[in-house]
Amino acid sequence: MSAQAAPNGIILFHYPQSPYGRRVRWYLALRGIAYAECIQPWILPRPDMEALGVHYRRSPVMAIGRDIYVDSRMILRKLEELFPPSAEHPALSTKETEGMAALMNKFVVDVGVFSKAVGIMRPDRAALQDPAFVKDRQSFIGKGWSPTAAANARPENLAHVRQCFDIAESLFADGRRWVASTSGPSLADLEGVWAFDWIISDLEPPPEYFSEAIYPKVYDWRKRFKESVKAARQQAPKPVALKGQDAVDATLTAGSSDQTPGVDLGDPLGLEEGTLVELYPTDGGGSAPFKDQGRLWRLDKNEVAISVQAPSGEEVRIHAPRWHFRVKKASARSML
Repeated sequence: MSAQAAPNGIILFHYPQSPYGRRVRWYLALRGIAYAECIQPWILPRPDMEALGVHYRRSPVMAIGRDIYVDSRMILRKLEELFPPSAEHPALSTKETEGMAALMNKFVVDVGVFSKAVGIMRPDRAALQDPAFVKDRQSFIGKGWSPTAAANARPENLAHVRQCFDIAESLFADGRRWVASTSGPSLADLEGVWAFDWIISDLEPPPEYFSEAIYPKVYDWRKRFKESVKAARQQAPKPVALKGQDAVDATLTAGSSDQTPGVDLGDPLGLEEGTLVELYPTDGGGSAPFKDQGRLWRLDKNEVAISVQAPSGEEVRIHAPRWHFRVKKASARSML
């Protein structure tokens, strides 16, 4: 299958249960952007990523040509750049909503809505009884994690998540329908609602703490947003489904979508283009087996990109955000 099988050269590698993947798919639907998708296993290993030369273990990952974008923050930033507002691709973000969108992102991802929500999973969930899932979580979080430890921490995490719902509820106290007081959903809504939707729909939170009666505005916000996504999907192109090897072949035979290297020599790290570096996330899933190594290709205040080689020999570039990603000089020995 040729690279042309991927509309706009875009292939989204994800698994349906991923809330971060859902966030990206909602964005694509609301913007009317055509793409292909390749469904991945929900736990490791992920042979398609290995075939692309990518060690990064989180989901989703997006290929645009032979450039690989990791972390949903980087993915959304790149899509915003590639698809300026038009009749075909209506705007989801404006200068007036950018600040609120960034604050919602920090609230949900960095302040702890998502990380605390992970800890409210019911102890009797089937996944927590699955040895393969437990092993996968330990490789992500650390050997100190266990279903028992998670159950013991659950009450504290429930208390934190209740506070997060309180904050979200207060955003709508003035009667606004959307976070940034817009006429319809904006990126500011997307950057927040995906996590609250995941908590409500997937985690089955205790009804004595979380319900439509307790948080009517949050639940209404979620309902409005999902109705908007449903309407957008009826108009948007349906994703093209690719099998693993077809998606890998389409990526590796495509051209590079980004042709602009460049390293800011004034960056505090003091690295130069072509330096052998190690790249990995610092907010989970960045232990030794999941660190990517390659030659520094781009470095600025928002993005880092490295050039790596797929097992089949093709050059692939991995792009990541600077926020919560570490890039540092690596030794040749560490490449072995």
